[in-house]
Amino acid sequence: MIAPLGNGPLKSTEEDALRRDAEDPGHRHLFRIPPADGGEYPESAYMAGNSLGLQPRATQEELLEDLAAWARLGVEGHLEADRPWMPYHEQLTGPAARLVGALPEETVVMNSLTVNLHLLMVSFYRPRGERTRIVIEDTAFPSDSYAVRSQARFHGLDPDRAVVRLGDGKAVLDFLEREGDTVALVMLGGVNYLTGELLDIPAITAAGHAAGAIVGWDLAHAAGNVPLRLHDWGPDFAAWCSYKYLNSGPGALGGVFVHQRHLGDLSLQRFEGWWSTEPETRFQMEPVSRPPASADAWQISNPPIYAMGPVRTSLNLFDGIGMAELRARSVRLTGYLESLLDEVTATRPITVVTPRDPSRRGCQLSLRVEGGRSAAELTRRLRHEHGVVADAREPDIIRIAPTPLYSTYHDCRRTAIALADCVAEDA
Repeated sequence: MIAPLGNGPLKSTEEDALRRDAEDPGHRHLFRIPPADGGEYPESAYMAGNSLGLQPRATQEELLEDLAAWARLGVEGHLEADRPWMPYHEQLTGPAARLVGALPEETVVMNSLTVNLHLLMVSFYRPRGERTRIVIEDTAFPSDSYAVRSQARFHGLDPDRAVVRLGDGKAVLDFLEREGDTVALVMLGGVNYLTGELLDIPAITAAGHAAGAIVGWDLAHAAGNVPLRLHDWGPDFAAWCSYKYLNSGPGALGGVFVHQRHLGDLSLQRFEGWWSTEPETRFQMEPVSRPPASADAWQISNPPIYAMGPVRTSLNLFDGIGMAELRARSVRLTGYLESLLDEVTATRPITVVTPRDPSRRGCQLSLRVEGGRSAAELTRRLRHEHGVVADAREPDIIRIAPTPLYSTYHDCRRTAIALADCVAEDA
């Protein structure tokens, strides 16, 4: 049944959406799709992969294999498990590096996102003289704002003066040209969590370096969403999480990139622990660390195997499919959703705030709901009345992400129809 929209149906029929899915199917069969809470379809139209990705079908079996190794081998699993625990994190390094366009020695999977940002800022935020400021975006994810403010306080600075919040990429470039000699660190989100805008990472990185600043990136909403070429673009560092587009489970371990030019630089300050030293010397139990000339030197503790397992499973999916294929499908799928939303928003108090240019966004489209409507209440209705899962950022933003791995054209159509049903047309 084609739901009515205004004076008629969506231009795209259900048959058209299903035809597109047959011609451009994605990889939905590799994932567990939650059941729908409401509506006429058994499965959710899950459009919240920008917040928490879905579980790959392979995750449970492979995680149980690692658990079975512990039961079977005890301590000997460190070296004798099918996936030995001692070097377990090394299995993730190659796929993670390929995902973000880095060299293997520049990449390590460890900790969670904000912990990693702090560990990296220990090395790379070194305020001196007049060069003390940290540039972030005005709509930075709150955790990033908390982190940089606390780093400024740690160095004895007033965070209200040291942290500069700027509106968009152009504002950052203008500020660096105007006052770059006061900037110690530029640290921005590669894809803005609120608006879905993809910043010009290579241009901002180059401008930051030209101004004499260190440049780092939070790629939480970029990794697994858009193609990245970190080694070529040359930022000093980057960090990302793996529970959004990388589908590794709630609170999953994050990733770290440190550019090759910094590897082996013993003058960099760095917090250290057991896993910061060369593997060959680890069990010599010496009191002084011998850090390797790789991103592994930023590790501290031994890797949590059962947290790394789902990350390894997911990275192997990305490695097998490739970001080029996923990005191409993402552009098609998001463009289709955008065309449907254009019909819905034309007569309703809803505005898409994400850039229309596909090169300036990933798969997330953010909608501002006007007229004092609650974004949280609207997402509740979408879920419980239509089986459409999106997420809200109060007071007025709804984020919808057709994830190319498992979202469908039919999901996009269901989402547009549900939104039209839940928000009345302008009088």
